[in-house]
Amino acid sequence: MNLTGVGRRYGRRGPWVLRGVSLELPRGALVRIEGGNGGGKSTLLRLVAGLDAPTEGRISGRPRRTAYVPERFPAALPLTALSYLTHLGRVHGLPGAEAARRAADGLERFGAAAYARTPLAELSKGTSQKVAVAQALLAEPGLLVLDEAWTGLDASARAELDRAVAERTAAGGTVVFVDHDPRRLAGAADARHRVEGAALVPVPAPSAGGTEGVRVRIHAVGPTGGPLPRGWPAAPAPGGGVLLTVDAGRSDEVLHELLNARPPWHIRTVEELP
Repeated sequence: MNLTGVGRRYGRRGPWVLRGVSLELPRGALVRIEGGNGGGKSTLLRLVAGLDAPTEGRISGRPRRTAYVPERFPAALPLTALSYLTHLGRVHGLPGAEAARRAADGLERFGAAAYARTPLAELSKGTSQKVAVAQALLAEPGLLVLDEAWTGLDASARAELDRAVAERTAAGGTVVFVDHDPRRLAGAADARHRVEGAALVPVPAPSAGGTEGVRVRIHAVGPTGGPLPRGWPAAPAPGGGVLLTVDAGRSDEVLHELLNARPPWHIRTVEELP
């Protein structure tokens, strides 16, 4: 998928929110978008997802199955959580029984099964967000766009969404995300870009030469009994999981393998050691 010279403004004389944006989104890539509040990140994600059209420029190669999770899910719909998800599964072309099964599995996966029969309008913010994430994963999208999708989720659901992201990229899907937490999927992104003014600029990867002698501690939690990739030496972590101490120059490699393991590991913290 490619964005070529894309610009967006609202109104014929309005200021440009984005302009001259060119971006390649390869299959299997995890791409992080950064920038200040109100700087155009959400506008860019809506363009990528196909929910908005560019004022100028061209977007090509968008996968047929595209899913989008906003920061705030519009829950005022006259449906229960299960019926809403089942309906969307049918919209995606799934047979009725398969749509219902995937809907129930999605609610179970994100800890919302108890609210399957609850009207969407009666759900809490956190549970509504779980439904929003479940709907995005229903049809195994080739493009998954996440705009602060972790906001409002409890720790278990956040970890599950981390795993879902790793699953999508491992299956060849493209994931584009914004999150206010700089530790979110730390070290896992294939590319990082920042919205500055109306432009999109790449964020360079840290220079390996600037990390000589620096050590990083990674707190990771994996499946019960699951071995660490490559058998890296690790120490038990207080509260569960393991602690790995690695050279800073190798931390991205380690994080990438943990997040792309099957099943993937959840990264709780990444910190530079004094």
